Amino acid sequence: MKKVLFLVLCSLFLFTGCGHTSYFQSTQLVEESAESGEASEDATSDISEVVPQVICIQVAGAVSKPGVYNLPTGSRVYAAIEAAGGLLDSADDSDINQASLLEDGQKIYVYSLEERQQIESEKADKEDGLVNINTATEAELTSLPGIGQAKAAQIIAYRSANGDFASIEDVKNVSGIGDGIFKQIYSLIKI
Repeated sequence: MKKVLFLVLCSLFLFTGCGHTSYFQSTQLVEESAESGEASEDATSDISEVVPQVICIQVAGAVSKPGVYNLPTGSRVYAAIEAAGGLLDSADDSDINQASLLEDGQKIYVYSLEERQQIESEKADKEDGLVNINTATEAELTSLPGIGQAKAAQIIAYRSANGDFASIEDVKNVSGIGDGIFKQIYSLIKI
């Protein structure tokens, strides 16, 4: 333990230049402490100035009381979740390692089951390379052959006025999209 304390203090002072005494005086204090078997008050106070005793963590998402919390250094993720009042019934903590150590300034976000399903759905949409005409942006729609900005805007306007398309063929209900354009895009779109 004495050697560990000695190495920690030496490393801190050598690399950071912190403290009220010079490096050589600090080393002497640590050596004297190691020889006497006790840590001097100066060496202990220098450590507390360099190593924070409290870390600040933000917890958000599907927890009872989202917010910013101060926790002791060395706390784990489960402690931050407990500080935020615990998980909601709708929480999906499947991707959170509650045993991992927290770092100062870290943000923990707990997704709800609904959010997780939406993320997975969006991920699947991107993986198949098809454009979902019910959710696509103007930029995504203009990536389709025969669909320029005007037609993309018409698709979005139609969707806003009439709701989601029930089938990919319903895109032909949009003014200016006939069988010719539909033949170019039918294998590239989905609902």
